Amino acid sequence: MEVTNTSGRRKTAVARIYMQDGNGSIVINNKPYNNYFTTLVNQFKVIQPLQATDNVGKFDIKINVDGGGVTGQAEAIRLAISKSLCEINPENRIALKPLGLLTRDDRMVERKKPGQKKARKRFQFSKR
Repeated sequence: MEVTNTSGRRKTAVARIYMQDGNGSIVINNKPYNNYFTTLVNQFKVIQPLQATDNVGKFDIKINVDGGGVTGQAEAIRLAISKSLCEINPENRIALKPLGLLTRDDRMVERKKPGQKKARKRFQFSKR
C-alpha cells in the first residue's frame, strides 16, 4: 500500500498526516503520540477513529501539526485520520459518520470589534 496523506483542521490548528501499512506507530511532530499528548482524553481522541473501524495497530501514522491549542490539535488529527481511513476503505465511512468523526467543526474565535474590549464585552459604562 502506498502512503495516504490528508489534512484536518480545527480552530487554528492544522494537522497533516501520512498513513501507510505498518505496526501501529503514531508519531506526532517526531514524538510518540502518548508523549505529545499528556492527557488521556486527547490520546483517546487521536486513536478514536482507529478504534471505531477496528484498525488499531494496522497503520503507521506520521503527523505534522501546528497552530491552535492542545485540544484543537487533537481534534484536527482525529479528523485527518478519519478522512484517511475513508480514503483507504470507503466502508469505514459507515462506522465513522454516525460518531461525527467526518464533520469539520467550523467554530472559530469571534473577532474583536472596534470600540469594545473584546468581541462582545463592552468597555465599562460610566453614567457621570
